[in-house]
Amino acid sequence: MSDIKSSSRRSLSRIFLSAALAGTMLATGPLASITSAQAAPVSVTAQAQPGFSELVEKVRPAVVSVRVKSDVQAARNERTQFFGGNGNGFDQLPDGHPLKRFFKEFGNPYGPDGDQARPNKRQKRGDRGHARPLAQGSGFFISEDGYVVTNNHVVTDGDSFSVVMDDGTELDAKLIGTDARTDLAVLKVDDKRKFTYVAFDDEGTVKVGDWVVAVGNPFGLGGTVTAGIVSARGRDIGAGPYDDFIQIDAAVNKGNSGGPAFDLSGKVVGINTAIFSPSGGSVGIAFAIPASTASKVVDQLIKKGSVERGWIGVQIQPVTKEIADSLGLAEDKGAIVAEPQADGPAAKAGIVAGDVITAVNDETVKDPRDLAKKVAAINPGEKASLTIWRKGKAETVSIDIKAYPDDQKSADKGTDSSSGNSETLDDYGLTVTPDENGKGVVVTDVDPDSDAADKGLRAGDTIVTVNNKDVKSASEINTAIKDAVKNGRKAVLLQVQRNGQNSFVALTVDLG
Repeated sequence: MSDIKSSSRRSLSRIFLSAALAGTMLATGPLASITSAQAAPVSVTAQAQPGFSELVEKVRPAVVSVRVKSDVQAARNERTQFFGGNGNGFDQLPDGHPLKRFFKEFGNPYGPDGDQARPNKRQKRGDRGHARPLAQGSGFFISEDGYVVTNNHVVTDGDSFSVVMDDGTELDAKLIGTDARTDLAVLKVDDKRKFTYVAFDDEGTVKVGDWVVAVGNPFGLGGTVTAGIVSARGRDIGAGPYDDFIQIDAAVNKGNSGGPAFDLSGKVVGINTAIFSPSGGSVGIAFAIPASTASKVVDQLIKKGSVERGWIGVQIQPVTKEIADSLGLAEDKGAIVAEPQADGPAAKAGIVAGDVITAVNDETVKDPRDLAKKVAAINPGEKASLTIWRKGKAETVSIDIKAYPDDQKSADKGTDSSSGNSETLDDYGLTVTPDENGKGVVVTDVDPDSDAADKGLRAGDTIVTVNNKDVKSASEINTAIKDAVKNGRKAVLLQVQRNGQNSFVALTVDLG
């Protein structure tokens, strides 16, 4: 038995020895040659990408956190906000709209419902031994003597202001001026020291795809740096008549408002103002006021404390393809005048409803927003030349530019649609009746399956003109339509009055 065990042990030893030798063969034999002949793993020699450390080191001392305090805190639920600022019309957006949800929830210092630790009236009127914190945002020095740019919505309702520098030093500041229409504000720090400051890229040279670096105070974390690219330009987010935002994909959050976005040369290309976010945090879409806009506004705020803009007094709307066809315009560009304001510069210059403004001082007008910006850039008191399209040809009108009024009041004219002498425009799905005041025809019924319904016409509207010709009956409308067909027009232009406001609607015509 012991011999069998010894024999077994010797056999096992030979097996292990053979295995060891085989292992040696695998490591040093023919297979080793095969292994060494295999292709090397993938390796890419890429051009080294520049970092932002040198840029950040130089510009960060110019960026500050802005602290705002108030003795009396107004209820913040009464307005929607950017990153914690005042209303700009977003409360008019439909419920569920992502911008409305963000501006309701994201900037409210009391949380989504606005109920957290809100001082009651007795507290507001009682102990005022110290100002209460109201908001925090960002800003940056634009001069060595202490001028700071930030957002208007950051400083709104504030009674006292301070800035916190990159080294933690907190300095008092005073408000120099604000401009709600562009959401800009200027503060001034009075101190003997010379501040590190940055400059605007006045020429607006930043392009889609360029790197940008944002520095600010997100969530109170001062001196935070994020980077991204310019993803779009000329964005209109419905904040105001002068919307021209730069869209960037850098992470921008609450507290970044008023902070700068830099190009790689250290110039400010934009001022971070808003983000698009269904959740309330950054999803990579932020909006910045272009430096070319901000520099002009900031200059006026420093010199005058307010901003004066050119104004001509017109209600305008876009020129659609259908409107262009109805008027014989080659391109759907410009802004069609729905109504000139009574006694306004445009009315005094002879501008009438139906005129299409195609250029200002020989500069082409792309759309109503472009017209508003071009006119606003002209100093009040100066004259301007408007190119208009009227009755199938271009004309030039000289106009006196006035200052934008602080409070524009519009008259509510109203319309009586009770007349019983209805006529039908069957081809267009309209039933109309002469207006009692002799100014057009009142729409009493609209076929829901008609082109008129698709274009937004509804009962109660008053059709005042067709292709700039006054109409007082359905037959006059039909005559105007026939004239348009004879001239080869693909659509007719209706001037429609609703609740005292004029607009234009282009109806497609059947050319047979």
